[in-house]
Amino acid sequence: MSEPATKTPSAQDLYEVCVQSPTHVVDLLRAIHGGEPTRLGEDFAGSGAVSRNWVTLGSDHESWCVDRDAAALSRCNGVERIHTRVGDVREEGAPTDAIWVGNFSIGYHHDRTSLLAYLRHVRARLNAGGVFVCDTYGGESAFLLGEVHRFHQLPQHLSPDGTGGWRVRYTWEQRDGDPLTGMVTNALHFRIERAGVIETELIDAFIYRWRLWSVPELRDAMAEAGFASTAVYGQLPDAVDDEGRPFIQPIEDAEELDDSFIVCVAGRVE
Repeated sequence: MSEPATKTPSAQDLYEVCVQSPTHVVDLLRAIHGGEPTRLGEDFAGSGAVSRNWVTLGSDHESWCVDRDAAALSRCNGVERIHTRVGDVREEGAPTDAIWVGNFSIGYHHDRTSLLAYLRHVRARLNAGGVFVCDTYGGESAFLLGEVHRFHQLPQHLSPDGTGGWRVRYTWEQRDGDPLTGMVTNALHFRIERAGVIETELIDAFIYRWRLWSVPELRDAMAEAGFASTAVYGQLPDAVDDEGRPFIQPIEDAEELDDSFIVCVAGRVE
């Protein structure tokens, strides 16, 4: 009997397994919006994992994904009610109820002029009552160098030999951090292993050089860009109501934050 063919999951496969939680993000966006949003914009969308979950909510749900990486965005090809654009996020003009920028991608804007121009563009796209949501990290370790490791089970269909038991060691590395400029360099690494045997390693699978915007910087820029109000939220909804809808309360006190934290900053239009 021949041995099963081996395969190596792509960096994008491992990114979706280890980094993203699209179902949680969809619930978070619905909770922050507070109404019945149906039109989503996913900027810096990568493979559009959030959008692919968004459109499963109903036949009236649509999403517009924008990213410069055509290969990653191709994962949305053929998915009904997802519209893709390869290029600059400021070129998309479809009106939406919510716009999401995740995985710290707001940091692709390296200076305040660029950030403000983008936020004004976003605000113009949002329907009445719409929300823009992005994530950022902060706290006492925000500019410290080092690595964080986490382990995730590898789905069987992505395993090297088609069987279970494989796991991925995901490493998030902050390679450079300058508190005087706000610039950081982050790298992601993946290692597939089982029972102490390492199948493959992807070192520097993704490398990011971007501006780490603080919470007050983002809120000030949103206010200047014309958002009616801003708020800070945790990464997950607090609970669900009697009808099964997620809801969430904003963070009002810094004591609610850990010493090192990840939060979502949201701007709302009237």
